[in-house]
Amino acid sequence: MKLKKITQCVILTVLAAAQSAVAQVDDEHARSIVQQAEMASYYAGNDGRSLARMIITDGNGQQQIRQFTILRQDVEDRGDQNLMVFFSRPSDVRDTVFRVLKHTTQDDDRWLYLPGLDLVKRISAGDKRTSFVGSHFFYEDVSGRNTEEDYFELLEENDEFYTIKAVPKNLSSVEFTHYIVNIEKSSMLPRKIEFYDAKDRLYRRVESLKIENIDGHPTVLHSRVEDLLNGGATEMQFRFVEYDLGLPETLFSERSLRTPPRRWLKIKG
Repeated sequence: MKLKKITQCVILTVLAAAQSAVAQVDDEHARSIVQQAEMASYYAGNDGRSLARMIITDGNGQQQIRQFTILRQDVEDRGDQNLMVFFSRPSDVRDTVFRVLKHTTQDDDRWLYLPGLDLVKRISAGDKRTSFVGSHFFYEDVSGRNTEEDYFELLEENDEFYTIKAVPKNLSSVEFTHYIVNIEKSSMLPRKIEFYDAKDRLYRRVESLKIENIDGHPTVLHSRVEDLLNGGATEMQFRFVEYDLGLPETLFSERSLRTPPRRWLKIKG
């Protein structure tokens, strides 16, 4: 009995030491860089609007296209945020709406409105890394991953990029063991993110293919996600990007799921 207790103590000590060692990998300089990239990627201006088109190509080369308008409002920089995505094409997804209340101290609230069923479906925290309306993007790619969910380590730095390794604090909540992100110094936007699975295989890649400066904000206008194991990819193209429109907070409500705010969805092309 005494030996059993000693063994349990040894195991607990080893586990505690392992957890401590993992925690020490968290590099404050790397975390600061990632937080700056988060600001540049998801918090440009006080609010924003853009027209987006997704081209989804499956492993057999078959393509689908989705078109939608994104409206976004910041409650606080690097803090809570409102996001709504209104689909317009093709006909089978028209009037579908994705709504997010992004939080920093708890799981985000996400809903999907399905007009054919007149149903508002809540997306659970466990579904955030599942396909966004049939594409290779995940729900979490659209609204952003909370930087507090990962440990960060600066692997390399040169004149153009920071290369950072991220390890999830809760491995059971995601399908990857780590990812490597290359952040461009001139824009502070991620240029490439590569995800590795439990077998240490590179299985997913996210890239920013085109970046332009709009209203003083470096902005991704073309991105791509690739499934490197099963084949297929989704490209996202953005047009008519605008910032600081003065979007009202009342716009980001449950009411807008069934009654879209037509005034704010009208793109001036």
